[in-house]
Amino acid sequence: MSVAVVTGGSAGLGRAIARQLAEDGWDVAVLARGEDGLRGTERDIRNRGRRALGISTDVADREAVEAAATRVEAELGPIELWVNNAMAGVFSEFLSTAPEDFERATMVNYFGVVNGTRAALSRMTARNSGHVIQIGSALAHRGIPLQAAYCGSKHAIKGFTESVITELKHNRSAVSISMVDMPALNTIQFNWVKSQLPDHPQPVPPIFEPEVGALAVSRVVKTRRRVTWVGEMTYVTVIGNRIAAPFADWYLARTGYSGQQSPETKEPMLPTNLYEPVAGDRGARGLFSEQASSGSPATWAIDHRRAVVAGAGALAATAAFLLFRKR
Repeated sequence: MSVAVVTGGSAGLGRAIARQLAEDGWDVAVLARGEDGLRGTERDIRNRGRRALGISTDVADREAVEAAATRVEAELGPIELWVNNAMAGVFSEFLSTAPEDFERATMVNYFGVVNGTRAALSRMTARNSGHVIQIGSALAHRGIPLQAAYCGSKHAIKGFTESVITELKHNRSAVSISMVDMPALNTIQFNWVKSQLPDHPQPVPPIFEPEVGALAVSRVVKTRRRVTWVGEMTYVTVIGNRIAAPFADWYLARTGYSGQQSPETKEPMLPTNLYEPVAGDRGARGLFSEQASSGSPATWAIDHRRAVVAGAGALAATAAFLLFRKR
């Protein structure tokens, strides 16, 4: 049986990924801190007919991640897929963010990926088989205000992953690493993130349900694509920043503060999960389902690359022909 590991899999996107992988036929181990969420995720996986193992783990702790990986292989079998998804957040301007909060977020978001990748590759390369998926973000390509720790971590993950990919290729390894860059998702993180904002934090619209991201991960598992951008705005963000970064600076300075807050949301924040897990089983979705989309043409395009390329080529040829006729 194929065994997958999902870090941060007890809530939000990770919870949706764990469910999707179970539906795809994987036995799933989940590494997260909160016992309530772990037990809930185990039930979700077993209800889909697969074996489940939840291990309370702080991914910032390298030895804890290594011990968890050893336990997974002892109880479920060899790890064939490892999804680095765990994250923690701080919403505040850089200079008003406590240094210890900034460092903690970086430890979870960046070193959590480093620790997970090390644990996975040390086992996979010995067998010359396996796949690691890094959950990235549009914000790995474009920083926004109020999230310097998160944006910095996602940029670091991108550089780290590119470096490791070249080493695997140099060694002619059959192990794959993929990056899946996510758009704004409706997850519980916006209810337990550590925040100094006057209003309730929210994802920057347009917002997608976490199942959109989970489906993209499922498709990348099958295709092993090196880089996948999920959601139309991820394309716009990445390409737009390459073309016109100074305009993006100006635009985000004007809209980035208000766009990440929801004055209409009156539900009180949960305790922050930055240092300790929040009690309770929170599921996959957050507070913004009324605004969130459940599908994306960009996700459809993952499975239909030939059609997309052919369509783009046809459009380009038509445009060239019309321009030629006009001239």
